[in-house]
Amino acid sequence: MKEIDLRRLVIKAFHMNDVKMGDACDVKPNGEFTVGKEIIPSLLEKYDTIQDIDINLIAPGDHDRFTNTIMDIVPISTKVLGKCGDGITHTITGVYVMLTGVDVDGEQAHEFGSSEGNLQEMLRLNKAGTPGDDDYIISFDILFKKGQGQERKGCTQGHAAADDFMQVYRNKLKKFDGSKCTERHEYHDTIRPGQKRVLIIRQVAGQGAMYDTWLFPDEPSGVEGGKSIIDMGNVPIMLTPNEYRDGAIRSMQ
Repeated sequence: MKEIDLRRLVIKAFHMNDVKMGDACDVKPNGEFTVGKEIIPSLLEKYDTIQDIDINLIAPGDHDRFTNTIMDIVPISTKVLGKCGDGITHTITGVYVMLTGVDVDGEQAHEFGSSEGNLQEMLRLNKAGTPGDDDYIISFDILFKKGQGQERKGCTQGHAAADDFMQVYRNKLKKFDGSKCTERHEYHDTIRPGQKRVLIIRQVAGQGAMYDTWLFPDEPSGVEGGKSIIDMGNVPIMLTPNEYRDGAIRSMQ
């Protein structure tokens, strides 16, 4: 029988090779990427569990430095057309955001274990979901108010603050001319009648504080619009392969 093509996802990547600190956040399709700190005051006003935020750029190979516990490594991606799992997504390569956190008393943001220490020992490069040897890392380091790094509200606000920072770049990335991407990948969710049905089961965290998982955010690997697996009762959720590829799951660990 004829294959049935349910949905099509196109991911267009724009590689950044000129990455630097500057006065304001900016990204250009020619590979220029500027890291700014101008958003920090508005984030501190918006999120009441956060005392301060420090944003810095870590160049490739410059990992012999102290880091607070790593809460997440996040790519900068955005929907241009369609919804999660179909349409067109633009993503940036060469630059990734590293969210870290500690509170004012020096208590690391963690639940069952923290990862503060020398970054070159705490972060394994070139793995699925981690930067490569030649990638830049934006360190988004949060100083929580007393005890908030171990509270669900504090951790969620930390992720949301980093998400707001990335949204500045996403809004610019949406307007890029897709024909000028450096990579293009096309994926199809396909039904093949008469063939075996394959189901992959993935167990995700859903215990609270830093052990939470968000699903179906508005932006790929985002926070805004997402739903907590805890709030949904930790019930099984069905995802299509393309939804998974398109960042439908956001780890809040």
